[in-house]
Formats: sequence, C-alpha cells, structure tokens
Amino acid sequence: MSTPTQEDHGAARAARTTARRWTAVATLALSTFVVVTSEMLPVGVLTPMADGLGISPGTAGFSLGITGVVTAVTAPAVPRLLGAFDRRTVLAVAMVVLAAGNVLTAVAQGFGLLVVARIVLGVGMGVVWGLSAAVATRLVAPRDAALAVSVTIGGVAAASVAGVPLGTLVSNGFGWRAAFVTLSVAAVALAAGLRAALPRLPRPAAPDGGDGGVGREAREPLLRTAPVAVGLTLVAFLVTAHFGAYTYVRPVLEERAGMSAGTVALVLLVYGLCGLVGNFAAGALAARRARRTVLGLAAGVCAALVLLASFGSVARVTVAGVALWGLAYGGLSVAGQIWMTRAAPRRVEQVSGIYVGVFTGAIALGAFLGGTVVEAAGVTPLLWGAAALAAVACAVGALGAGPDDGTRA
Repeated sequence: MSTPTQEDHGAARAARTTARRWTAVATLALSTFVVVTSEMLPVGVLTPMADGLGISPGTAGFSLGITGVVTAVTAPAVPRLLGAFDRRTVLAVAMVVLAAGNVLTAVAQGFGLLVVARIVLGVGMGVVWGLSAAVATRLVAPRDAALAVSVTIGGVAAASVAGVPLGTLVSNGFGWRAAFVTLSVAAVALAAGLRAALPRLPRPAAPDGGDGGVGREAREPLLRTAPVAVGLTLVAFLVTAHFGAYTYVRPVLEERAGMSAGTVALVLLVYGLCGLVGNFAAGALAARRARRTVLGLAAGVCAALVLLASFGSVARVTVAGVALWGLAYGGLSVAGQIWMTRAAPRRVEQVSGIYVGVFTGAIALGAFLGGTVVEAAGVTPLLWGAAALAAVACAVGALGAGPDDGTRA
C-alpha cells in the first residue's frame, strides 16, 4: 500500500472527506485519548499510587503539575521549531516519547524518578496535543473542519469516559503500575498507526497561499488580538479551577460522600460519559456561537463546584454534581479550541500551540494550588476556592471580546 501524498491530501479537501481521512482523524483522536489518560491517570489511582511510592496524596497530585508545566513550555514552542518537518513523523515520535514516560512511571520507586517520568511524558503530550487540532483540520474537507476538531479533541473527553475509569479498574485488579504499562503499549501501537493512517504533512500553507505564517503576520504577537487574549485568560482561570478540584476528586468522593473504591470508579465513569456528550454538543454549538458556548460551560463548572461544596456529603447530590461537572468541562477543550481558531484563523498551528500551553500550564497551577489547599485546609475549602476561580472565568468571558465580535488575526 502506497503512502498518501500531500497532493492526495489537497484533492481530498477539494472534494469530500473520504473514509480513509476519517480513519486518520480517528487515529488522532485515539492518540489524544492515550495522551490525556496518561496525564490524568494519577487522579484515579492517587491513593494506591501514593502508598506505593511512599509519599502523601498531595505530593502524588503534584506530579500532574509537573507534566502540565512541561507541556505548557513544549506546546507553544513546537510550531516554531518544526519548520517543514513532516507532522506525521513528529506525532509518531511524540507517542514513543509518551510511552517511555509511562514506562518510567510504572517502574518508579520514589518521587525522584516519578518527576523524571512526568517530565518525559509532558514532552510527548505537548507535541501531540499541541498539533492534533491543527492537523485534524488539514485532513478533511473545509465543511467538516469543526467536526474533525470535535472528534480529535473528543479523545480528551473519552479519556475521562474510558481511560481514567478503566485505568482505575485495572489498578484495583492488578495494581497501579500495570495501568501505566498498558498505556505504554497503547502509545507504541498508535505511533505505528499514525505513520500508516496520516498523509505526509509538511508545514501548512496560509489561506492566502503564503508560507504558513512565516512573514510579517507571524511576527505580530497573537496576544495583541483581543479575542485571543480574553479566551486564554478565561481558559487559564477555568482550567485552574477545574484541576485544583478534580485532581483530588477521589479524596472528595471518599471522604465527603463515603464512597468505596468501586463506587468511585463508577462515578468517574458517569463524569466521563457526560464529558463525552458535552464535547460533541459543545463542538456543534461553538461552531456557531463560540463565546456563548464557552461562557455556558464556565457557568456549568462553577455551579457544579458550588453544588459539591454545599451538599457533597449527600451521595445523590454528589453524583448529580459530578455529572454536571463532566457535561460542562467536557465541552471546554473543543469549544476553547474553536474559539482560538476563529480568533486567529490564519495562524492555526501557532494559536493552537499557545492555547494548549496555557491550558496545560493551568493544569499544573491547578494541581499545585489544589495540593497546597488540601494539605493545609482539606477538600471543602478547595471546592469553594475552585468555584470562586470559575466565577472569575465567567466574568472575564462576559466582559471581554469574543471571537464572534469580528476581530481576526
């Protein structure tokens, strides 16, 4: 079977999206699924992982912050460093790096090697997540671009639906180290899948036929574009709020609602299923009204956190709050990505890299702040603090410029 060429790619975009191209998009989605599961699995195995490494749950939670910091540095730098390198090869190599990070996590005996493992994992994650949405839009016909982004970023929501809960179940049955080994095997398989499914993808050309943003337009800071700056600020506050609380959702469910390990896995599955629904619903809505969609999601996260902080000791209310939380936060990745690409449509790779950098930097900040608050005051003050940050995100989005206001970069 011959390798698809860039000319084949252009022909497909000019006509319609073929089944082979949707297969390539699905492979990207599976890659983001494994990437985000690798990042977030400590949430589901926090207690046994901390016990196995001989550290506190708060310290184990800090490992998510390490990955977030590395990804935040890697993702914005990738578009500048790649040049004309084939994006297909870059993505495949990044998945191998991710596999190495998971192997190191599985063999870690203390916090030192865990730090190294999460740094390696962050590099692979930054490349894959930073490029995936921009690559997805190049694989399909223009009319299918928003759906392709939703499917690709759907891997993020699916990681909560299947990845973290299944990883938790594997941990319960075979130990938390086995869960990370499984992710490593999956990452290697997907590296081969990306090489086989994706066409050759050099640096993208600009819509006007230019050089992909290497000239004067690329030298103008994207942060000077008001909708980009507002969107990034909103995302920074909201993701910090989310991960400050979500990193410690297992202690919340165990300590406040009195749930067993098996029940926690089921509740996380409910969260993930709602997140998957939110992802595709938000993608469809954001394609028409990106700003209103993101604001609605921010309000939903805030309401869910308030519900859990106020009534988290009542099991039924807790499950309802977690479901709302999943529905709202599950749509943020794709809706925020669409916000960014609408705000800077001629610099998709660059704005996507910055977006992922801010997103994952906020993950790191949230994990750090969450661990600090949990260690000092407990889970209830953490939930209230996260709700306050989500409210700030709502205010930023309501008062600032959005991508539907007509400003473009």
